[in-house]
Amino acid sequence: MADPKDSGGIFEDFARAALPLYGLDSSTPLTLLNVSENATFRVDEADGGRSVLRVHRTDYHTLRAIESELAWITALREEGVVETPPFLPTQAGAMVGTVTLPNGEMRHVARFAFVEGVEPTEDRLVEDFMQLGAITARLHIHGKSWRPKAGFTRFTWDFETALGPQGHWGSWRDGMAVGAEEEAILGRCAARMGERLASYGKAPDRFGLVHADMRLANLLVNGPQVTVIDFDDCGFSWFMYDLGSSLSFIEHEPYVPALVDSWVTGYRTVAPLSREEEVELPTFIMFRRLLLVAWIGSHASTDLAQSMGEQYTKDSCRLAEEYLARSFN
Repeated sequence: MADPKDSGGIFEDFARAALPLYGLDSSTPLTLLNVSENATFRVDEADGGRSVLRVHRTDYHTLRAIESELAWITALREEGVVETPPFLPTQAGAMVGTVTLPNGEMRHVARFAFVEGVEPTEDRLVEDFMQLGAITARLHIHGKSWRPKAGFTRFTWDFETALGPQGHWGSWRDGMAVGAEEEAILGRCAARMGERLASYGKAPDRFGLVHADMRLANLLVNGPQVTVIDFDDCGFSWFMYDLGSSLSFIEHEPYVPALVDSWVTGYRTVAPLSREEEVELPTFIMFRRLLLVAWIGSHASTDLAQSMGEQYTKDSCRLAEEYLARSFN
């Protein structure tokens, strides 16, 4: 869960302390881009160049886990799998920087090349989701075949680690406006998902290394090019979970079925998608939805969580009832 001390201000203190690690003056202009699990800043460098500096919060990813993320990004770039910004090492050649403030607080930081682009807009979502399906398929092909070096470690996003009482983002039972009635509805939904996922299984062709957060905010569109950013939540999960993450915060919108169809079509231009996988897509969409109920509850101070608020839980209950009424065949 988020540290209540984390804010744009404290993150900026760490960001400024980290700049000299990269040969930059600590007074270099910084622009806060986002605060979620971490904080990301645009760095406007003296020579006119730009980069992105990510300050990690405490008690989420270990140094080895962050290095593992960067190792996968490097492999994806070197093998031409997807467009994604390279990380920029410190002047000492370290993949990850570590800074300590005068009060003894320590954080890890990572720096990336800046990439031009904007988040996909609603007027071209169907087109973008077809391309996203193809991109996701390429990631999955690589995730199934890549053999990382010893010591590679990332989160596992399965039923217990995502939706269990001690989930990575807290418990959905602590989500905004989750009272007794909401808990009962969402609990029945979670139970059914658990049964279906246990039956679906974790065979290597269904469960492996995934991006795990391919939501619209983590895609940058620049003309025909789509760049995937923010692998901070990459880890081991069901491959089809990536579709659920791509629909983050919009699962209730009426155009979602069209996006799913487009994603599936794009995916199949690159890799096969079995009938069993396609049938289970609603489970992974609802899986992500319930995980986000937990995220909103444990990140209530963030702008994104506040913008979702109690309505997100209400809509989640409606989706849960629809899921429970669904006939899978």
